[in-house]
This record gives sequence, structure tokens and C-alpha cells, in this order.
Amino acid sequence: MSVSPAAVVAQDAADPEEPGEAAADTSVALPPAAPGVTQPAKKEPDVEFVWTQFLGTSIRNGIDDRWRYGGRVDIYAKVPGSVIGLDDSFTVNIHPELRYGQSINGEIGVLPVQTGLFYPTDDGTQFDLSLSVKKTWQSGTSLEVGKVNVLDIAAGLPVVGGGGIEGFENLAFALPPSTIVPQSMLGAMLTVPTKGALYRLWVFDPVIQTQDTGFESPFSTGVGALASVTFPVKLGGKPGYYAIKLSGTTRKGPPVEVLPAALRPVPGGSFGNARGQASVVLAAYQYLGLYKDAPGKGWGAFGQVFFSDGDPTPLDVSGIFGISGDVPFRPQDHFGLAWFRYSLSDKLVDDLAPFVGFEDEEGVEAFYTLQVAKPLRITADVQYIDSTVAGRKPGWAVGLRAVTRF
Repeated sequence: MSVSPAAVVAQDAADPEEPGEAAADTSVALPPAAPGVTQPAKKEPDVEFVWTQFLGTSIRNGIDDRWRYGGRVDIYAKVPGSVIGLDDSFTVNIHPELRYGQSINGEIGVLPVQTGLFYPTDDGTQFDLSLSVKKTWQSGTSLEVGKVNVLDIAAGLPVVGGGGIEGFENLAFALPPSTIVPQSMLGAMLTVPTKGALYRLWVFDPVIQTQDTGFESPFSTGVGALASVTFPVKLGGKPGYYAIKLSGTTRKGPPVEVLPAALRPVPGGSFGNARGQASVVLAAYQYLGLYKDAPGKGWGAFGQVFFSDGDPTPLDVSGIFGISGDVPFRPQDHFGLAWFRYSLSDKLVDDLAPFVGFEDEEGVEAFYTLQVAKPLRITADVQYIDSTVAGRKPGWAVGLRAVTRF
């Protein structure tokens, strides 16, 4: 299968926050045991096996509406430092992932409607591995270095979190794209929690590292950085998190390594010749209801706006807004309803106009997740999308998703 147009905005991802990370493991190294004193036992690795299956169809005039099946297997392992001879202020994070089968990505809109089947790649049986080492100090400050799957961070977002395996399936919500911060990232992430805010600084290779170690030619195209601050705020006694994020890279031109041929800069065109990319993101996650009979459960609203100069970043202005959370009468279930709008750079659209017409992509998504048993959750998902490809009529993406955790 040829590369889907979805790659234009999806292979590189926006920079999600994870306010809950302030509660990270803050254990520290133990002193040598005194004579006659038993040293505490080593911690055991924390391993979770997740099997996710997708069934979906596209409904639009002129396309094949057959149901397509695909899936993925993820293993999330956190290995305490004491297991490998370090102290337990260190953690080794290992995430192997295997994707297989078919998807309906690219049939309706440009953004993937099944994020879980878009990575590591959008077709066939594909494998990838993320590996990083994290050091956490007593203050809660942490430094993580290595290859990181940013979807794992997005899964921890309050209200909207899921990362495509849980929650929303469209990339617009699962991992809002920026085309600046890559989804699979080689770099270092510093997180500093304080009483009044959570600060982050990421330094990374701007080239996506899917199915690469990241050490083949690190930082050969430049360097990227993200700086953000997240403020915890209570409204009406309900917790909320409000973030400002600045990101950019020094690379020249757009991320051509992930763009299909039809969306690469036109030779001699006005788009894609500049060096340096930058963006500003404003994001909010606010709980509106908490359930007294189900601690930790509730629902809320979320939103994000993205701004870029649009050259050489293929996106210029984008926004999402929605509600999501746990169901009051069945807090083990989950629901969501949200809207998105994404815009390609005006310069890119003008350069490509003689070949293909593009406009803003807009859509809505709704889902309901039913917990059938503790390890099994089934989601019904429906999306209505008006594609960025001007010649396409709006259409529907309808799907089922089953997640089994061990």
C-alpha cells in the first residue's frame, strides 16, 4: 500500500503535558546495610501486556466500504534500577510494539482516524521498540534519556488521555499533531514539579525515530526543544490543568521524511525553504464533575489551540475542544465527544493548488467504552469528517475497538 496522505500531519506529534507526573516515583538509593541487617529485597519489574483489536469501515460515496481488521500488541515494562545493579531512583522503561492488519486511515480525512494502527507505520506487520532510562530525585524532579514513544505520555493526560488505545481514536485528540515534536523521539526530558506549577524542558532530534534506534545519525538535521509550564487550578473545587507550550527546531525545511510525494514542497515553490520551525500551544484540561462513590472518577472538558508561522511547518493554526470522562452510573465505563479543525500552511496550499486542492480539515468524534470485564474493554466509535482534500466529500468512519490487558 502506498503512503496515506495522513502522514502529512500525523507522523510528527504535538507536545502533550502530563500534569500527573508530579507524583512520580521518588524513591532514592539505600545506604549499604550494616552488619547483621538484612538489605531490603529488590523491587520487581512492573510489566503490562496489552492487546488491542480494531474493526472499522468508511462511509462515503465512491470508496470501498468493506470492514477492515487490524490490531497491535504492546508490552509496557518498568524495570527498577536495583534489578540491574543501580539504585531505585533509576527506572528503565521498555516498550516493544507490534502492529498488524489493515486500517481505514486516509480513506476519509488526512488525519488518521485509527491512531492505534498508524504507528509504527500505517500498513502491514511492523515492529518498533522504545527504550529509555529515567532518574528521579527526592523532590520529584526527573530526567529521562533515550528513545521515547510520545503516545505513552499522551495516554496520561487528564480528561482526554488515551493515546489511541483508550479514549479518542482520531489523532487530532489522541496526540494533537504539530509536525515539530516527533511521535517517536530520541532525546532528554527534564520534568520539575513545584507547588505552583509543573515545568518541562525537552531536547530532541527533530527527525522521527520510528523503527530506528535513533543513533544512526543523531541530530544530523538539527536540534529541537520544547519548554512548557502547566498550572494546576481549581474551579468550583474541581481540579484543572492549564498549559503553555513553546516548541521549535533548527532544521531546514518541513519533515520531508514523513510526507507523501503529493505533499512534498514543490521545487521552486515559496513553501519549505526556511530554516527553523516554531509553535505555541495553549491547552486546558478541567474536571467539571467528580463522583463521591467512585474516588478518582469524573468527567470534564478539554481544549487546545496551536499557532505556527506555517513555514516550514506544514500546519499553521489548529484547535480542538470536547468533553470526556467516566459515566456517572457506570464509572468503569468511559465516553467522549469532541470537535477538531486543522489547517495546512497557506504557502503549501498555494504551491500545491495546480495539482491538488486543499482546505481546512474539520470533524467530530464520539465514543463509548464499555468495560465487559476487568481486563476487557470494548469501544464503539463514530467520526464525521470534512477532509482537507477539497475534492473529497465529507464521510463517516465507524469502528469497534477491543482492549485486553494482562
